[in-house]
Amino acid sequence: MTTPASLGYRMPAEWHPHERTWMAFPTDNPTFDEPAHLHAAREAWARVANTIVRYEPVTLIVNTGELADARRYVSPEVELVERPLDDAWMRDIGPTFLLGENGELAATDWVFNGWGAQSWARWEHDQHIAEAIVELTSVGLTGVQRFASKLINEGGGIHVDGEGTVLVTETVQLGEGRNSDWTKEAVEAELHAFLGTTKAIWLPRGLTRDYDQFGTRGHIDIVASFVRPGVVVAHVQPDPAHPDHEVCKELVAILRTSTDAAGRLLEVIEMPAPTVLTDEDGEPVDFSYINHYVANGAVILCAFDDPRDQVAAGILAEAYPGRKIELVDAREIFANGGGIHCITQQQPQAG
Repeated sequence: MTTPASLGYRMPAEWHPHERTWMAFPTDNPTFDEPAHLHAAREAWARVANTIVRYEPVTLIVNTGELADARRYVSPEVELVERPLDDAWMRDIGPTFLLGENGELAATDWVFNGWGAQSWARWEHDQHIAEAIVELTSVGLTGVQRFASKLINEGGGIHVDGEGTVLVTETVQLGEGRNSDWTKEAVEAELHAFLGTTKAIWLPRGLTRDYDQFGTRGHIDIVASFVRPGVVVAHVQPDPAHPDHEVCKELVAILRTSTDAAGRLLEVIEMPAPTVLTDEDGEPVDFSYINHYVANGAVILCAFDDPRDQVAAGILAEAYPGRKIELVDAREIFANGGGIHCITQQQPQAG
């Protein structure tokens, strides 16, 4: 079978130069279930889009019939494209872009089924968004090849270093509703074939709140991410009263003893969670600075009006020298089940 890897394609690291960022505009659905709630979400998504567009082009997919609504929220510089939508988590529904040995652009289209066919999720339209974006991209770049994988996966469930290593979690890749009938070896083989990677680092799970009703059941992109080859920034919860305190200790210990595709022992930079421990309902939060987005010349960092916002900004400023750290309030995004990384998807610069 012809796969992206067999043709020399690979997923570049997020810090590779971008052609643009893709996002999706919140529309009326079970996630945003009241007019005031939908309005607040649209304002939050727009803050992210309006920040990123100062550094690189942004294309916002908007549900059919809602272009005028979207334009009231976002900067004139943000490009709007109308396509049928169910939800607004572009990291998970969009394509995973790849580059060939000579810089040719291609894309992997994973199977999307509403984060493991969860009862509240809708994906009638979202399962086709990756293909739609590849078609839109092909208008400007002739013949962008789309590779359809059989793996149920979302972009938030993977993170790569661009040099052969991918981070994943067992509860996503092997979880009920996704690929529970696959072996770990089969999942790895499919990931490598469609990402161009050669080494998978498995963590057993994600953060506690991610297993609630609207959670993803353990996405890696609020837990750990590469900031350069051989170096990972990892979420830690300093407060023993929070259920993620012990979870993070376990995950960091695994990362510290892991090697990447080049055989390097990972260097782990610990990123303390915000000081807030619970939400307005008294439930533990999964606020995470790991869920940042690396754009051209900037890092778009989740802010929580918290004393540790500046601590996180300092850590990422050292990790990404030469990039401006842009703090954007992400509390409304997290209230809906994700963060800034979850609502963005990078298209790398071809050639």
